Amino acid sequence: MSPPKENVSLLFKLYCLTVMTLVAATYTVALRYTRTVGTELYFSTTAVCITEVIKLFLSVGILAKETGSLARLITSLKENVFGSLTELLKLSVPSLVYGLQNNMAFVALSNLDAAVYQVTYQLKIPCTALCTVLMLNRTLSKLQWFSVFMLCGGVSLVQWKPAQATKVQVEQNPWLGFGAIAVAVLCSGFAGVYFEKVLKSSDTSLWVRNIQMYLSGIVVTLFVVYMSDGAQVLEKGFFYGYTYYVWFVIFLSSVGGLYTSVVVKYTDNIMKGFSAAAAIVLSTVASVALFGLQITVTFSLGALLVCVSIYLYGLPRQDTMKIQPSETKSSKERLATV
Repeated sequence: MSPPKENVSLLFKLYCLTVMTLVAATYTVALRYTRTVGTELYFSTTAVCITEVIKLFLSVGILAKETGSLARLITSLKENVFGSLTELLKLSVPSLVYGLQNNMAFVALSNLDAAVYQVTYQLKIPCTALCTVLMLNRTLSKLQWFSVFMLCGGVSLVQWKPAQATKVQVEQNPWLGFGAIAVAVLCSGFAGVYFEKVLKSSDTSLWVRNIQMYLSGIVVTLFVVYMSDGAQVLEKGFFYGYTYYVWFVIFLSSVGGLYTSVVVKYTDNIMKGFSAAAAIVLSTVASVALFGLQITVTFSLGALLVCVSIYLYGLPRQDTMKIQPSETKSSKERLATV
């Protein structure tokens, strides 16, 4: 999947971004189908755990092909995975932070209106750009910053759903909700850029890094299964409600995860964000035909903003896909313009 050289071609980058976008869009549609059709609803926590396991095995398989022999594969695993506790702990950080992010997102959604949550949660897009500037010593032009915030607004409009009155009054704490959304946004930006920095700061194979991260990811997701659905999983079974469609969703999630790591390695987290936004638009359009979803004015405007922002960000500019020496510019200068 990944070429042997760091200086990959533009064609390969576009290929990875395109596949990642299409897989993410297909995954969203398929996931909705599995969660809305069928009487025996599977445990989403177990599906996430199985996804991590499959990504681990796929990464081991690709690393085996990369090393060329079983002996070199075993040597690589001994040296870089099982024999390096420090590196394992380093790659456990994104898994733990993403776990915190998901929990904070749940707390925020429980204490904020859905519409407010949808809009504020999109602040993870400019937060990722800010983390990229501060943590990776990169510089974004005014046009790039404009396109990032335009993307944020576009995704908010695409996902906008009018507030609906409900007969059940749920006690909400807005301050807790906004605090949780702030933590979730910061976690999203930090974890993604942290992983990108680890990938690009050494010559260690991408697939070794993936193996290190997925090992910790399996531990984290098993803990989530135990805490969230432990009693029901013990009663009904780990694979309760699994169908061919569910396995298809898990497969898409696994492949999408691998392509995401390739995109982060050879482009950056901001491009990953733009790809995710495009996937949201595509999956919503597909839902029109599959689920009878109605296209609204806000969706059309949001989709237009997403497309324009992708175009603006893709205009010729300084290369922002490599880590720059930290001594070249101060943080204040990097936050300004090129």
